[in-house]
Amino acid sequence: WTTDISQQTIIAFSSEFSFQVRLPPGDNETSLLNLVVYVRDLVGSVIQVNISSVNVIADLAIINDLIGKITNSSNTITNNPIVRLLSSGNQNVVGQMIISLSQEFNQMNSENLDKAISNGISAVNISVSSLGSQRLQQISKPLNETALINYNIELNSLANVRDYLVPFLTNLLITTSNSIILQSTSLAQLTQATNQLTRNTLMLVSHKCYELSAALYAMFEKISYEDAQSASNQLFQCASNILNGVNEPLQGRTDVLDLDYSRANAISSDYDTDLESAWSNLNLFSDGNDFSIETIEKNRNLYYQKQLANQINSQVTKMISLLTSSLNIHINIGQNYLMNTSQSFVSLETISIASLEDRLVKQIENAQFNIPSDFILNTTSNSSISLRSRVDPLASYGNFQNTNLSRSISPSIIDQNGNEVSFEAHQNNPIQMIIPRDPNVLIPSMYLQNVTSINSTINNLLFNYHYINITSSLPISVHFETHSLNRSLAYLFIYKFDQTPQLNSSIHLIDGWTIFCPFNLTNNVIYRYFIDNQQTPGHQSLIFGIRELNSTEINNYCLNSSSLNSLPITDEPFNFTSNYELRIYKSGCYYLDEDNQWKSDGLTVGPLTNLHETECLSTHLTSFAGGFIVLPAPINWSYVFANADLIKNKTVYLTVIFTSIIYMILMIYARFEDKKDFEKLGVTPLVDNNKSDQYYYQILVFTGLRTNAGTDSKVYFVLSGDDDRTQIRLFSDPHRKIFQRGGIDSFIIAVPKSLGLLNYIRIWHDNTGEGSSASWYLKYIIVRDLQTMDKSYFIYQQWFAVEKDDGRIERILPIASEAEKQKFSYVLSKKAYHSVSDGHLWFSIFSRPPSNKFTRIQRCTCCFVLLFTSMLINIMYYDLSKEAKASSKTHSGALSIGPFYIAPQQIGIGIMVEFFTLISSFLIVQFFRRIRSRQHISRLHEALYKIKPSQQTSSENAPVNKKKKSPVTFPCWCLFIAYGLSMIIIAVSIFFIIVRGIEFGDVKTQQWLTSVVTGFFSSVILTQPIKIVCLAIFFICFCRNSNNDKETSEYINDDDEFNLGDDEDYLQSSEFHSLFSSSSLKSINRLNENEIIYARDQRLKQIQMLTIIREFLITLIFAILVLLITYLNREENSFFQVNHLRAYFLDQRQTTVDYTEINTIDQYWYWLENSFVSNIRAQQWYNGDIPQYLNGFLNDKSNRFIGWATMRQLRVKAELCSDRRLISICEDSYSFSNEETELFQPGWTTNATTEEFSSPAIKAFNYTTSDELDTYTYVGEFET
Repeated sequence: WTTDISQQTIIAFSSEFSFQVRLPPGDNETSLLNLVVYVRDLVGSVIQVNISSVNVIADLAIINDLIGKITNSSNTITNNPIVRLLSSGNQNVVGQMIISLSQEFNQMNSENLDKAISNGISAVNISVSSLGSQRLQQISKPLNETALINYNIELNSLANVRDYLVPFLTNLLITTSNSIILQSTSLAQLTQATNQLTRNTLMLVSHKCYELSAALYAMFEKISYEDAQSASNQLFQCASNILNGVNEPLQGRTDVLDLDYSRANAISSDYDTDLESAWSNLNLFSDGNDFSIETIEKNRNLYYQKQLANQINSQVTKMISLLTSSLNIHINIGQNYLMNTSQSFVSLETISIASLEDRLVKQIENAQFNIPSDFILNTTSNSSISLRSRVDPLASYGNFQNTNLSRSISPSIIDQNGNEVSFEAHQNNPIQMIIPRDPNVLIPSMYLQNVTSINSTINNLLFNYHYINITSSLPISVHFETHSLNRSLAYLFIYKFDQTPQLNSSIHLIDGWTIFCPFNLTNNVIYRYFIDNQQTPGHQSLIFGIRELNSTEINNYCLNSSSLNSLPITDEPFNFTSNYELRIYKSGCYYLDEDNQWKSDGLTVGPLTNLHETECLSTHLTSFAGGFIVLPAPINWSYVFANADLIKNKTVYLTVIFTSIIYMILMIYARFEDKKDFEKLGVTPLVDNNKSDQYYYQILVFTGLRTNAGTDSKVYFVLSGDDDRTQIRLFSDPHRKIFQRGGIDSFIIAVPKSLGLLNYIRIWHDNTGEGSSASWYLKYIIVRDLQTMDKSYFIYQQWFAVEKDDGRIERILPIASEAEKQKFSYVLSKKAYHSVSDGHLWFSIFSRPPSNKFTRIQRCTCCFVLLFTSMLINIMYYDLSKEAKASSKTHSGALSIGPFYIAPQQIGIGIMVEFFTLISSFLIVQFFRRIRSRQHISRLHEALYKIKPSQQTSSENAPVNKKKKSPVTFPCWCLFIAYGLSMIIIAVSIFFIIVRGIEFGDVKTQQWLTSVVTGFFSSVILTQPIKIVCLAIFFICFCRNSNNDKETSEYINDDDEFNLGDDEDYLQSSEFHSLFSSSSLKSINRLNENEIIYARDQRLKQIQMLTIIREFLITLIFAILVLLITYLNREENSFFQVNHLRAYFLDQRQTTVDYTEINTIDQYWYWLENSFVSNIRAQQWYNGDIPQYLNGFLNDKSNRFIGWATMRQLRVKAELCSDRRLISICEDSYSFSNEETELFQPGWTTNATTEEFSSPAIKAFNYTTSDELDTYTYVGEFET
């Protein structure tokens, strides 16, 4: 006998003097059963009578017969004596049979588990340890496949039996408190083996336990505390059992039951073909693109398990609240209620608010929580509160499976009304909780690190590095356990998130460190260190290094207390004299929110966390659990570089290879374009120069960049000065095309004598070009007197075209004054394009001015020096910039601009990155620009020499100008040094980019690459062009110099006459005599006014015709595309489809439901109910088979219905007739304008009535808009 009421089990109750009792089996070893009878009189007095013990042995033959018939679904199961008794419906009989059977089944389950574990099956994979159980001895055995099969057979057999038995209990009526106690006891016994509970069992038991809890709460004022306690004990156990049962498969702690799996994937006899049916929505159950049957069926079963888990979690929360209120009425201040069983631990005590301070509540398995002295309690009560704590064997699944090895503790504070009170502690004085883990957690042995055999001098490593992955959806803590095989040794431990820690005399790149000293060890020989969950969020990996300290360092840093806060730093490679063992595991602290999702805010993992329990520091109260994962053997970072292959680091390798290929392609393109540029350069003596003329002018003609700005027409001119003017001269070059779009053409004209100060130039063309090639856009002309070096500007910037502007092709251009040369539009047009095409390093590869000595190949090389240098600097500072950004919001010195924060570290990093990038690229660019060309004789000098070989190009008669200071230049052979230096910078950058990329890992390298690519394109396309144009405008506005023509530097040199050299041969290589002709042209094609008018008219007509043709072709192409899209995608069988749907819905095949023959309301309803409704959803096949996976399909099994069928009645407004002698009410045909939208009462009356109607009936007579019904109004063909 026992006086502990929690150890006693009710088996019967009755108000009769004599009744029959069927006893459960006795003790497993002695078969003894102790009986206790409680007799209660009418006033509630109770006497306890202990009856002599009896031997009770179970009838295993009948029990095994029951199991066999249930397993095999035998039709003769009703002949079993147990089933006949259960079918009686008597509470005592059913309760006695369920209790007796449950105890036997529970014993069988225990034996089955023990047998499986002894055959190598892990205990944590098939069961959850009961509260207070001892740790099993961990013996490594090979898995016995036969034993696993036998275990599953036994498991599913007993699960099927429990599933069969549970309806006999849930159908019982609830009458008295004894009825509640008996039924809840039976349910607690039946659900004790939580690994054998099917979803059907869990759902029925959950509903029944909730009903019993509600019934107990309804009569708590009428029953004694003992009855409330007995019923609550069983219901608390019942709640814990169903919580464990529904969460165990989700947490991976038990196997999925065959009955659940088959039910989840079986096709129901009343299969729902509605579009919203979850069962056939395969997208809910696929793993990405994996739609295999195995994946679908597995995930469908998990889906229904999660749905039930959410439902049970909500129901259990309500049950706990009802049970707490039922007990609270009986508990006074200072009293407590305690239930401590293997299934659940519940403690409930009523205390004063003052006694809540510094209160330590100890629970089972060392679970406890300590409430601090300083807290905020949101309650208006000043007298008493109830402190409830609960421990469950398994934490709920929620959304995080890392809690699958943890117990769950749920402390809460209840006010006098039974409501939970909000509790908040301060961050610096939180609630301390100890959350134990399942005792059967398999703790692997420590991993031996064979470091004495590593030769550190090969890689010159100072530490032995290890890598662990800490990626997690919720914050985790990381715990390290190190065991030295030589206890007298000490170690330095350092770590860094997401990259390798480095510590030497010049680098201090670590996130944390500690020293393991042997003198700090007591009885335990393991060094321990942990990183809490506040430090790990936002990181994917952690790399830590271990180094053995030498004897000098041990004396300085372990024995000397003054050096405890300093780091032992050395540049010597590590030298281990003894191996060590290592074990790493992760933990965490989480709470379950109202949506059954695990969260971690306000929780910190404490230092008392170990392999068997987690210490959590919290600022609030709710349901808590600890996370725990034992990590595999860590990767030794010493071998990382040996494994730096392409597969593991494909991103960084492919990035470097792809960028290098682009460099090679651009170099080939640049060389090809450079050759074309050299052809464009040249000073061309005019063909009509006279050999006897010895006064020379250089003429530079600038063609615009507008569309069709170049011309193929012949261009003539007359240059006039104060003293003379030239004959009509022709611009021509027999070896190349001139006056091309954006081109600069240089010519030498010979005249008999000086023209004096130039006044104007008359220029025209003969309009002989074909089509758009006849017109010409002239920007300006520069004429330089090669004797005096005076320059004259003729600015025009207009069209010479019959179809443009005023249609003129002949102009007189007066010499430009200083005001015109300083005009903003002229200077901007001259400078802007040159600044972008020459100043933008990347754009200049494609738009470099031909006259510039800085070639495209050189520019391309400089671009990639800049690119690789910026990539290197970016990857070197990548982590530092992220850390600075993360800490900017909390940095005391951070600059705040609205929502943006800029920390001093970010500014410093930005300056350093820009400084290193700018210095390297600027020096290389300037080096290339200042290298002199091989050839020192200018094209102008060469052209003059070819005109007359005896001509001396000295400037004896020219005024002596003061020479400007020459820029610093380098000899031509420095070109090889420049290229060599560039290749070295690129190679070094590539090497360190690859090394850093391997150190980052492929995922982090992809993140870095994304930021680099984004920054590169934003800089090239947006930032640099804007900067260059703005600088150009600035210098135009404030530093304007009309005589500074950088774009003509190849043709005009103010400092050294004729020293305008380049490294290319002179373009004209024909015989000298061919350079001259007579002073007058044989034929000059000059259009008169009538010819110009005619040419303009013809050209405008041509343009108009081309415009019409172009628009016609565009329209034709658009029309063709529309037709192709419209008709090529048209279903060829659309006519038959429409006919099919019309005949199908109108059902013209059957005369009784033919829509077209409807004449009465009854006929309409008959068609609607017997034809339309059944046809809008797939029904059974002709042979009675279920229409599997036809959700949303019509009953023709071919067409899918998009959306839902919505029925509404359309009424027309009833109005008084104009002539009411025969008919008083007139109704017009239906239309939108006369649709009735008023609200009616049932019976289509607008008069108020006292008769009460249901809400659906009233709603049916109210008008509902299309927006409310989520429908689109469409006028059909048929109406009634």
